Amino acid sequence: MLNCLEIIEKFYTPKTSLHNILVEHGLQVAEKALAVADRLSHLKPDRDFIYESAMLHDIGMVYTDVPRLGSFGNHPYIVHGILGRSMLEKVGLLRHAMVCERHIGVGLTKDDIICQKLPLPLRDMVPVTLEEKIVCYADKFFSKTRSDSREKTTEEILQSLHRYGKDKGNKFLFWIDEFE
Repeated sequence: MLNCLEIIEKFYTPKTSLHNILVEHGLQVAEKALAVADRLSHLKPDRDFIYESAMLHDIGMVYTDVPRLGSFGNHPYIVHGILGRSMLEKVGLLRHAMVCERHIGVGLTKDDIICQKLPLPLRDMVPVTLEEKIVCYADKFFSKTRSDSREKTTEEILQSLHRYGKDKGNKFLFWIDEFE
């Protein structure tokens, strides 16, 4: 199994607010994702990969400008997925890199990027593999804001997703049926 903290510390200063937020959030997502994987054991999900990807999925936020998280980079938060992909590709973690890119919302389509005028490459960035879907699903339950570390309710998640289209909420509801 990868040493995820060692990888994180290639890009983050240990014990800083941003480092702590990334690690705490990653642990929350990993715990939830592994619980889903255990319920789907008959599908033989790759548990090690799920844990590692959950820990690393938000690594790109170090280069974004989100002062409330202690991040003072040059990019808008929406690009943290493609930044993370680039970072993990550079260290040879190609499968993990795809989780970074594909975990935003319930995944972003080329049409989403065009309609919302997002500063992202024009391509589909949606979870494809079972493991990618599980990490993306688990991520929706947790915020990175320090004041709210509790697990979100399904209703809170749906309310947030519906702002981007009813199809986003419907995809999440499908995942609930599939994963719970």
